[in-house]
Amino acid sequence: MNSGEFVNGLVRRAAASQGGVFSGDNPTEYNTSDPIRLWVIQVVIIIAMTQFLALIFGRIRQPRVIAEVIGGVLLGPTVMGRIPNFKESIFPDAAMPLLNLTATIGLVLFLFLVGLEIDTRLMKRNIKAATAVSVAGLLVPLGLGAALGVGVYREFINPAVNFGYFVLFVAVAVGITAFPVLCRILTELKLLDTTVGVVVLSAVVGNDVVGWVLLALTVALVNASTGLVALYVLLTSVGYVIFLLFPVKWGYLWLCRRTGSLEQGSPTALMMTVTLLIVFISAFFTDIIGVHAIFGGFLAGLVIPHENGFAISLVEKIEDLVSILFLPLYFTLSGLRTNLGLLDNGITWGYTILICVVAFSAKFFACGAAAFGTGFNWRESGAIGSLMSCKGLVELIVLNVGLQAGILDTRVFSMFVVHAIILTFITTPLTLMFYPSKYRVHTGGAIVKGASPRTDTEARGTRPLSPENAFKTRFAVVLNKTEQLPAAMTLASLLHPFASGSVVSNITVDALRLIELTTRTSAVLKSTESSSLLQSDSVLSVFRTFGQLNKLLISAALSIVPHDEFATAISTHVSESETEMVILPWSRGSNTDEVAGGARNPFDGIFHKYSSSSVVYSEFIRRVFMGCPSDVELFIDCGPNLNAATQQSFLPFFGGPDDRLALSFLVQLCVNPDVKAIVVRVVKTDNALTHTSTADEEDKKAEDVLPSLHYTMAAADTVYDIQNTVTRLASDTADNIAWNRYSQQSAGDTAISSALSRMTFDTEEAFDPLHRVLDLVKEEVTQSGRNIIVVTGRSRRMSPLNHTAELASIVAEKICTMGSSVSKTLGDVGAALVADGTAASLLVVQAATRMN
Repeated sequence: MNSGEFVNGLVRRAAASQGGVFSGDNPTEYNTSDPIRLWVIQVVIIIAMTQFLALIFGRIRQPRVIAEVIGGVLLGPTVMGRIPNFKESIFPDAAMPLLNLTATIGLVLFLFLVGLEIDTRLMKRNIKAATAVSVAGLLVPLGLGAALGVGVYREFINPAVNFGYFVLFVAVAVGITAFPVLCRILTELKLLDTTVGVVVLSAVVGNDVVGWVLLALTVALVNASTGLVALYVLLTSVGYVIFLLFPVKWGYLWLCRRTGSLEQGSPTALMMTVTLLIVFISAFFTDIIGVHAIFGGFLAGLVIPHENGFAISLVEKIEDLVSILFLPLYFTLSGLRTNLGLLDNGITWGYTILICVVAFSAKFFACGAAAFGTGFNWRESGAIGSLMSCKGLVELIVLNVGLQAGILDTRVFSMFVVHAIILTFITTPLTLMFYPSKYRVHTGGAIVKGASPRTDTEARGTRPLSPENAFKTRFAVVLNKTEQLPAAMTLASLLHPFASGSVVSNITVDALRLIELTTRTSAVLKSTESSSLLQSDSVLSVFRTFGQLNKLLISAALSIVPHDEFATAISTHVSESETEMVILPWSRGSNTDEVAGGARNPFDGIFHKYSSSSVVYSEFIRRVFMGCPSDVELFIDCGPNLNAATQQSFLPFFGGPDDRLALSFLVQLCVNPDVKAIVVRVVKTDNALTHTSTADEEDKKAEDVLPSLHYTMAAADTVYDIQNTVTRLASDTADNIAWNRYSQQSAGDTAISSALSRMTFDTEEAFDPLHRVLDLVKEEVTQSGRNIIVVTGRSRRMSPLNHTAELASIVAEKICTMGSSVSKTLGDVGAALVADGTAASLLVVQAATRMN
C-alpha cells in the first residue's frame, strides 16, 4: 500500500465515523473517544426501569429506594444479565469506569444532602427518650452484629480478609439506620408531628452520625498498610472534621450574610459556586487520606446553615438531578454487583434469613424496650422499634463500600442486599400495624397533618353549626400559592367590620397555608423545619402584615401534605379549630384572551388564560365542597375596583340552603359601609304555549342540547342524600322566611338594619331564568362601569329549579365547548356566567348540612 492509499483509507474511516448510524456505526459499541452514546443508552434504560418500578411500589406506600434497588438487581446478572449479550452490549466492562465515575459524583452530592438534612437541633426534642432509643439502637445491634459476623466469616469469607475488620464491618452494617429513607417514611405516614416521629427522628440523628464514624474507621483500617498509617488517617480525619465544623462553617456563615443569601433565604450564584467547591474539595481530601470520597460530601453538608430556609432553597437547586439521574446509576452499579444466583444452597439461604432476623430483632427489641422504659405504650414502642430497623439506601452504600474495600465478596454482598431490601420493605406495614391513625398522639404546633379526620357523616352529624342566618365570625382562608393573595385580601377587606359596635366585630381569619409534600429532600426538610417555616413563609408573612394594617385578627397554620390530601387537611383543620366558613380564593390570570393552537380550558372564561392546572384545582375544590364539615365559599376575583369608592354586589336568589347562606353572607358583607348589593329573587314562569315542565321533562330537554357540554374524565360530582317531599317543602318555607326577613327589613339589629339600607331587593319572573340573570348582570356591569361581585349558591342539592337544559342551550348559543367540571364545581348559575364570559368576580357559596 502506497502513501496515497493509506491517506485515502484514513479519510474514509473518518468520514464513516462522522456519518454515524448512516454509515453503519453501532451506537452500543463503546468508544473511548466518544463514550456519550452508550452512556445515554445506559441512563435511559436505568431511569425508565426505576420510574416504572417506583410507580408500582408507590401504590403500596413503599419508599422510592425499594424501586431503585430492585431495578438495579433486575438489570444485573440476576435477571437481565442472563439475556445473551445483554451485559456485553449495554454494560460492557470497558464502559464501567465512566458509569462508576458518574455514579460516584452523584453519591457525593447525595451524601452532601444527607448531611444537610441532619439538624442537631432535632436531638434536643424529647432528649431523654431519644437518647435512650439511640444508645440502645447502637449498642445491642453492634454486639449482635459482631456475633453474627463471626459465623458469616467462618462460613463464607476468605481467611485472607482480616477477621477483626470484617466483624467490625458487619456490626456497623447491622447497627446503622437509614436516616434519609426514614425521614421520607415518617413524612409519608404523617408521623413527623407525633411523639413517635419526634423521638425516632431525634434518635436516628445520633445513630446515623455514629454509624458513619464507625464506617469511616473501618475503611481507614482496611486501607491502611500498618497500624501507624491507620493512626495517621484517623488523626487527620478528626482534624479535618474540626476544621470543617468550626473555621469553615464560620466562614461560610459570614459569606452567606455578606452576600445577603441568608437574609433572602436563597443562595446566590456565588454561594452555589462556593458550596459545590466545598463539597468536591472535601470529597477529594477524604479520598486521598484513605477514607472515602462520600464522607467528604457528608461532612460538607454539616456546614450548611438552616436559618431562614437557606438549606431548603439550596437543596431545591440540585435535588432533582441527584435523585432522578445520579442515584439510580449508583443502585444499578450495586445491582450489577449483586448476583442472587449465587444464593444456591440451603446454608446460604439459612444465613441470609439469619442476617434478616438478627438485624431486625436487634433494632426492634432494643429500641422498642428503650421506648417502653421511658414511658411509651406498647403500640408506640412497637412503631419506634419498627422504624429504627429500617435500612434503605444507606445500607446499600455501606455494603458497596465494603465490597470495594475487599471486605465482602459477591456472595455475602448479595446476602446483605437481600436483607436490606426485606427490612426496608416491612418498615411501613409494621409501623401502620402498630401505630394506626386513631392511636396517634400529636405534639401540637403549627402543622395540621397526621390527625385522623372524621368522616363526612361524622363531622356533619356531630358538630353543631351556626344557623344559616347567623353571621360568621371564624373564617379559614386556604392559601396554596402567592397568586391567591389578592383574592384572599379582597374578600378579607370586605369582611372588615368598620361600623363600631358591629355584631361581627370579633371576626378572626385563620390563614391555612398548604404546601405540597413530595418525595423530594426539600419537602422533607420543610416538614422537619415547619415551625420556623411558619414564621418565615412569604405567603403567610404578607397576609399577616395585611391583617395588621387593616386591624384584622389573623392567625396562621401550616400543613405539609401530599396534594391529594389537601382537602382532608382542610377538613381536619376545620374540625379542630371550629371554623364556621372556609374561603377558597382562586387566583386570576393574565388578560390574554386567545392562545394560538391551544385547547380551551373549562375555566378560561374566568381567568382569561390557558392553564392546565385549572382542571386539577377544580377537582381539589370539589373535594373540599364534598368533605368539608363547615360552610364553604369559592371566591374568584377578576380584578380590583380601581377608582371606585364602593363595591357593588349582585345576588340572584332561586332558593335552597346554598342561596339562603349566600343571602345571609351578603348581608354580612353589607355591614361594611363600602359594600352595596342588589338582590333579585328569580321566579320561573310557564310558557304561555306550554304546561309546567317537570324535572323529568327538563332532563329530556337537556338531552337534545347536551352535546354542547363537553364531558371530561374529571372527579365525580358531589353526591348528596336524596331529598323527599317533606324536606323540600321545609326548604321552600325557609326560603320564604329568609326572603321576607331581609327584603322587608324586619331585622331588629342595628348593624343588620344598616346593612339592609344599602341593599336593594326585587323580584323577577322569567321563563328562562338563567338568561334573565345574565341580562341583569350585564346591565349592572354596564351601569356601574366597574367590576362587581356576583354572589350565588352552588345549589347542587335541594335546588327548587333544574337549570340543566337551559345551561346547555346557553353553551350552544355561545358556540363554545365547556367541560362538565364547570357546572360540577361552580353550580349551574356560576357555569352560565362562565359560558357567557361575564366580566365579574364570582363568589360561590355552599352551606354545610346542619343538625336538625
